[in-house]
Amino acid sequence: MPTPDGMISRKTVLKAAAALSAAPLLVGGGVALARDRISSGEPLSFTPECHDGDAPTIEQTEGPYFKPNSPLRSSMVNDGPGTHLVVSGYVFGRACRPISGVLLDFWQADNDGDYDNVTYTFRGHQFTDANGAYKLDTIVPGLYPGRTRHIHVKLQAPGRPIVTTQLYFPGEPRNSTDTIYDARLLMNVRQNGPTREGTFDFVLNVPQTPGTPSPTPTPTPTATSTPTTPPGGTWAPGTSYGAGDRATYSGVSYTCLQAHTAMVGWEPPNVPALWKRS
Repeated sequence: MPTPDGMISRKTVLKAAAALSAAPLLVGGGVALARDRISSGEPLSFTPECHDGDAPTIEQTEGPYFKPNSPLRSSMVNDGPGTHLVVSGYVFGRACRPISGVLLDFWQADNDGDYDNVTYTFRGHQFTDANGAYKLDTIVPGLYPGRTRHIHVKLQAPGRPIVTTQLYFPGEPRNSTDTIYDARLLMNVRQNGPTREGTFDFVLNVPQTPGTPSPTPTPTPTATSTPTTPPGGTWAPGTSYGAGDRATYSGVSYTCLQAHTAMVGWEPPNVPALWKRS
């Protein structure tokens, strides 16, 4: 899709390349692209193609039900009954280059509109892959009193601030009355048999040089059940940390909040979503 100045957007080219390689596939076999045209052939008016200098994804309130230390997983579909939903897309920086290793922490209401505040039902985090892609396997959230249908998410690129926002569904009656709802956060949603497929691309305020590859490696999403060395040990990239593990960095002790594999750029002082100063 051309940008307003008539140029073909960088994201369009990136998507075409990704479609020929390792882009995530939806249940129906199609490539999950958040800025695809809808079935009518018209572009989504509130989700413009990313081009150099595109504005970052807007932030929204996290609400009262966020819980740290969600499990490392990309599927929550077995957490309870409901309509199967697959949400997928990419995370880009300001030059529309994909960013690997971005932390995405999702949480949502169950089919009845209730949030689990005791355990971690319908909560989980994951990392974008080498193509900057993510995929969440879940259900369509129920309606929470006073709100339209939505999914919460926190994102953090290595060494960058946390971005908290929400994703919305098109055609929901409550979209017009929800004071938090913002149409710029609408997913592209289609029905594929019994499954609903939603796509959305995030743009983070991460400086990039057009034409350069994504600067961060893809973390290995493998948690460890063996505690790391207590304070007095040393944080090191390539180490698998589990929630509750401890490590030191520059003489300061930290406690791990989310299971992850450490990597350069994710040093404890840089990622408060993963490490808490002890």
